Amino acid sequence: MLKDLNLKHLYYFWVIAEAGSIARASDQLDLSPQTLSGQLSAFEAKTGALFFRKGRGLKLTPLGEQARRYASQIFALAGELDQVLKQPEVDLPLDFSIGFAASVHKLIAYHLITPAMAGKRPLHLKANSGHLKDLLRSLQRQQLDLVISDEPPSEVDKEFYFTPLFSSSLSLFAAPDLAKKLRPNFPHSLHQQPLLSNGTDTVWFTELTHWLKKNKVEMQVCAEISDSALIKVFARASMGVFAAPTNIKDEVCRQYLVEEIGEIREVFAQHYAITRTPDPIHPAIHAILVAARQGKFIDKN
Repeated sequence: MLKDLNLKHLYYFWVIAEAGSIARASDQLDLSPQTLSGQLSAFEAKTGALFFRKGRGLKLTPLGEQARRYASQIFALAGELDQVLKQPEVDLPLDFSIGFAASVHKLIAYHLITPAMAGKRPLHLKANSGHLKDLLRSLQRQQLDLVISDEPPSEVDKEFYFTPLFSSSLSLFAAPDLAKKLRPNFPHSLHQQPLLSNGTDTVWFTELTHWLKKNKVEMQVCAEISDSALIKVFARASMGVFAAPTNIKDEVCRQYLVEEIGEIREVFAQHYAITRTPDPIHPAIHAILVAARQGKFIDKN
């Protein structure tokens, strides 16, 4: 029964599990290690062993790992509810913190945010870009409400939920003079051409590499640049060829003064919304997921 579950004890257990030791958890909770240890012992007296000692730290038992996953969902949802309850007035901006993987194109990021910004409730938006692992840590700590990535979370990050938003084929772009030169005999014209990449460890880059190899084309990665917008600046200066989703090709060409060389219909960039809970209650996240279900982000080229 729920009445038999001490949520305070569960919360202390969860913080200890995330911190990896009672000492670190006591610093976060501003409680003495002795007090926290006593609270954990009281909780384990009702549940069974949740930790075992390994060196100076604590490791979760199978029961403890299962309890941690449930607790992560419970406190993630509680954090969302707390945020909503703290801002009950409809006319006040609602805080919304979103993280984008660095490999997600900034134009894609803008389109994905648009449904959230179009709601009746004004938003106080905070958008950050970074490596996916760092963003997921911030999501876990409730410093972010949502993460947008072009790859799903790994098997290690099983506590997160992901929803496909849209998929688009890839196109290759370059400065006008270089694009004009490479457009005939595409894709074989790409052989030995410089390639600008925003990450060689992404799913789409791996698929692009396989596609090039299949067509017996070798391109040289001349620069790895984490900022997708900066790549376009390099390309505009004729420093190399870059890839971007086909569904934003018109905006890419107009904004960065480049031209499309050709579309690769066999390679796709998939984008995902990563959340702490399977059905987030945050209105902005809800708006983005609804737009995805309605197919508003689907490539129509």
